[in-house]
Order: sequence, then C-alpha cells, then structure tokens
Amino acid sequence: MKSSITSFVPLVFFAVLAIAVVSIQASPVKNEPFYKIQVKSETEFCSFLPPHPGDNVSATENKGKAFCTNATLGGEVFPAGFIKSAHFLKTDTYAQVTGRIDRKKYDLKATDEGGQYDHNDIPCATCNGYDHFVNLVGPDSDIFCIRCCKNPEDCNTGISTYGCEKIVPGNYS
Repeated sequence: MKSSITSFVPLVFFAVLAIAVVSIQASPVKNEPFYKIQVKSETEFCSFLPPHPGDNVSATENKGKAFCTNATLGGEVFPAGFIKSAHFLKTDTYAQVTGRIDRKKYDLKATDEGGQYDHNDIPCATCNGYDHFVNLVGPDSDIFCIRCCKNPEDCNTGISTYGCEKIVPGNYS
C-alpha cells in the first residue's frame, strides 16, 4: 500500500502544477498604465494626447497618454508651448478645463479632425478621483477640453463628433 501512495503523490503534484501553469497563462495580463489625472485649475490640469507626437487623435482613442501642466498631476508634462489658453470651471459634480492648443508643438496635423478620450476607452484612469471623464482634442481647430465627472450624466461620451463646444461648453478663447 505504501508504494502505491508514494507513486501517487508525484502524479498529484504534477497535475496541480500543470493546472496552475495553465491558469496563469490563461489569465489576461494588462500592461495598460493606470492614470490618476487631475483637473484643479487653469494652471493645474491634465489632458490625454496620442501616445506619440504626430499620431492621429481618433486612431489612438483607446491608448491615449496623459499629459499635465506638471508631472505631479498624473502624467508627463505637456510639450512647451502646447497649451495656449486654459479656462477652469468647477461645480459640485464636475471640474473642467477648456481652451486652445498649438498642435505644432506635438506634431499634430491640421487635417486631424480630432477625437475623444474617455473612461470607456481608457478604463484604467480616474480624473479627480472620479471614474468618469470626457476629453476631446481637436488639432484641426486647435482646441481641447476635459471634464472630470462625479456622475456619468455630466460626462456625455456618446456624441464625440459634436466637438468640445457642444460636449463641454466653456470658454475657448
């Protein structure tokens, strides 16, 4: 009896090991960065941009990279001169920045009609601690907007083709 148990133990060990290896390989490994960006004022805020200079905004909506006015806000620092103007607005349920950019400072094309980065396409991000945000960048018109929302209804993500002025009303001068 002892010899059958002794030969059975290694088989059980290898079976358990094989199951563990298969389980680990079957688990999806996320290499996506987790961003905790902030929108605090017209001088302290972040926005998503394409991951590389010159990339098209709409082609990178699910892999945007956070850029901020300073690195302590949750992303890399914007290229020098990229932000031309910024206007901050805060309510009880959202905070936003709207303004103008100089697309040339990040090699964005004048023919790029822009796109929308939001919590649906970049789920590994929070904005001011909220799970909901909407962020549009329009290189063709040199405008941008970002809104961090406590409530999902304050971040309309379903009408991106309407542009910043309609989705995030504000000052774009």
